[in-house]
Amino acid sequence: MSVAVVSIVVLVALFVATLLPAFDLGMAALAAAFLLGLAADVPVAEVTGFFPADFFVLIVGVTALFAAAQLNGTLDWLLDLLMRLVGGRLLLIPLVPFVVGAVLTAIGTLPAAATAIVSPIALGLAARHRISPLVAAVLGITGIISGLLSPLAVYGVTARELSTDLGVELPGSAPVTFLLGGLFTGLVVAAGLLLVGVRIGAVPRGRAGTPTDGGGASSQGTGTDAEGRVAVTTPVATQVAAPARRGARVLTVACLLAVVVLSVGFDMHVGYLGLTAALVLQVVLRMEPGAVVARVPWNVVLLIGGLLTYVGLMQHLGAFERISELLRVDGSPALSLLVLCYIAGVTSFAASSIAVFVTAMPLLPPLVEAGVSPVGGVLALALASVLVDINPLGITGGLILGAAEPSVRPRLFRQLLTYGLVSIPIAPFLAWAAFGWW
Repeated sequence: MSVAVVSIVVLVALFVATLLPAFDLGMAALAAAFLLGLAADVPVAEVTGFFPADFFVLIVGVTALFAAAQLNGTLDWLLDLLMRLVGGRLLLIPLVPFVVGAVLTAIGTLPAAATAIVSPIALGLAARHRISPLVAAVLGITGIISGLLSPLAVYGVTARELSTDLGVELPGSAPVTFLLGGLFTGLVVAAGLLLVGVRIGAVPRGRAGTPTDGGGASSQGTGTDAEGRVAVTTPVATQVAAPARRGARVLTVACLLAVVVLSVGFDMHVGYLGLTAALVLQVVLRMEPGAVVARVPWNVVLLIGGLLTYVGLMQHLGAFERISELLRVDGSPALSLLVLCYIAGVTSFAASSIAVFVTAMPLLPPLVEAGVSPVGGVLALALASVLVDINPLGITGGLILGAAEPSVRPRLFRQLLTYGLVSIPIAPFLAWAAFGWW
């Protein structure tokens, strides 16, 4: 048995071991990476190099910024403003992060930065109004996916440039088609989630009540408003937040806008920007020392950091290439495209989606020459790569878990893992079926 195969077996064993009490998956993944590196004769320094330092800064910086915004009451105030946009209709509340995510990525925000911005909004609204955290988070990330193929977005630009470099001729309407394809996919997923969510009670009906304390309500429960409709008050997530003073709100919103503008417009690192903004808020507003740092989800950082370190070693050992080899079969061009979509989906589950897309694109030109639609092939491959990205093994999942309340993180981790695993056999097929024939 090769070391690559052993790494796959160990990864499965790690997830099975999570059923054991007191088992920490992050610590175990780091230990497994160390031991597997010894067995494969990979230097410890090289194994350590797989630790996602960029992810560490990203999640710590962003969660610190939103922790400061929550502690000074501004986050609750912003959530109340978002609520007014949908008139308090509980059914429409989960669509707020969907729209925010779609707009951010459509104008060019990198997916990680958009996720860092959208996740606290989605999970904050979910906590305040008894919406399933999974539904809120998936809708927010689906909105981000919806805008990823915009002419300004990273996937849209990459798809066009790679197609040109690889000799795949795209029609002049391709940029618009890519954008519409992404939006169509996002809207279908969002509609399906809302329908299922309402049916199983994950998305309540009626209208939300307006907090009476200026955004810092400390109670949780349901009641009725003046017209007898269901009213849901704020939950535990906002109990420690005091109503934001006007000066604190102005400064916090200015910091949030600065982070968004600098990360989007000037391609600056959103993690470092978040750390700087959080420090400014803590010093200027004289917040309790250590309060912000204490709210950084260090257990999530360890979990995702450990898993990504192990996954990086797996990639180095060729484990994902072995998985791809098992999926390769000969067949018609359309069937070959389906197999390629599955290869992209399986690999993207535990790796960078954009990296997988870039790696898989060189396999597309032969299929186009054999009769596959160039626009449909690119769309199917791109969406197959990103639709499985909603899982706890990457930066997306780490940011979602970091934005969630500590009490819901273990369950949300399992839900995201289940959602991601279920999406592997379904998402690539649906992307292929919807766009492969274009």
